[in-house]
Amino acid sequence: MRKLLQNSIVCHGIGVLGTLILLHAITGFRDNLPLSVVNSFWLVSCAYIATSITIPKITNYLLVDRKYYILPVLTSVYAIAMALILLLRIDYSREVLLYAFSSHLVWMYFSAIFIKGPEKLQLSAINNFDVNSIDSQNKRINLSPLNEPLAMAAVADGLVVDLHNKLTPEQEKFVADCSINNIPVFHSESIREMIEGKVQTCHLSENAIGTLVPSPIYHNIKRVWESVLIILSFPITLPIMFVTSILIKLESPGPVMFIQERVGQGGKVFKIYKFRSMTVKQAGAEDKFATEEQARVTKVGRVIRKVRIDELPQFFNVLKGEMSLIGPRPEQESFVKQFEQEIPFYGYRHMVKPGITGWAQTVQGYADDTDSTREKLAHDLYYIKHLSFWLDMNIVLKTLKTMMTGFGAK
Repeated sequence: MRKLLQNSIVCHGIGVLGTLILLHAITGFRDNLPLSVVNSFWLVSCAYIATSITIPKITNYLLVDRKYYILPVLTSVYAIAMALILLLRIDYSREVLLYAFSSHLVWMYFSAIFIKGPEKLQLSAINNFDVNSIDSQNKRINLSPLNEPLAMAAVADGLVVDLHNKLTPEQEKFVADCSINNIPVFHSESIREMIEGKVQTCHLSENAIGTLVPSPIYHNIKRVWESVLIILSFPITLPIMFVTSILIKLESPGPVMFIQERVGQGGKVFKIYKFRSMTVKQAGAEDKFATEEQARVTKVGRVIRKVRIDELPQFFNVLKGEMSLIGPRPEQESFVKQFEQEIPFYGYRHMVKPGITGWAQTVQGYADDTDSTREKLAHDLYYIKHLSFWLDMNIVLKTLKTMMTGFGAK
């Protein structure tokens, strides 16, 4: 029975069907249901399917535990459903939506905790790379080298091999046989990227550099959905920006906005907008990292930085096409010139538009020297290489957590 329920189609089919039966029971198993209830049945079914598709797509980018994403993803999907209801003026039942949300939440946690197999992904490796360098870095996988003679029966969840390193004819045949027999074959560096969430910047292969070219199709789609999301958020964000402007003006003399030149996509310089969170900088002062300017941060500035309100004016940078909601953070031109001399492949982060939030900000936090910037670049290149809607949604969820915890605020 447990093995049957581990099939995602069966598991989620039971989830949808069970919820509909429960809702029918709550409504009294009536033959002629009101239109609001029928509409709600369709909405909650679509919401469940959307959530069950989204969670694996998001968590596949890292070897992370899916159960931690259930509540935020399910809540986001239901929020989108409510927005559609209000926008399209669809008749709905609040009671049905509430019971359905609770039912979906319970079943998804049950299936994630009790039905799924072992926590660790059991991977086997052809020993043509340093196996221990990967195995020791993550608790979600168990990577063990295969003994000679190689046998497919010894491979559990997948085979890991350095596809760029030398293989014997027997090993090459074994890799081909595994692929033919639907056994997943992973490049060792791909597994390392999934674990660490970053791309190695010291020895990027030609293949890796080639895959850093983002999809032009998604790039255009991304621009549309980000612009729509910003415009829809204005009833909430504009009043927040108005109040913030007043508080900044009351606390310290100087302009409300902090405008600075930053380097964007293709190395082009643009002016970034932020709420001023520090006292006014003296004319001619040299550029410094934010960690070196803490003495200048105002009381209002400390609060708006912690919850990222100071970044809200960059919504207008996004609408102008200079930035994205999600992408590598834009840097000052003086720092860019310095890092291009000190850090290999630094210029590759300018292949996409800079963002208000990004993968490096949510995973690493703030960079305040060359070494931490080198680490930040590794995460930025991972984002560019795997740029997609699902990774962007992962970053959105992590950003919400960042806003609540203040992680990375300076």
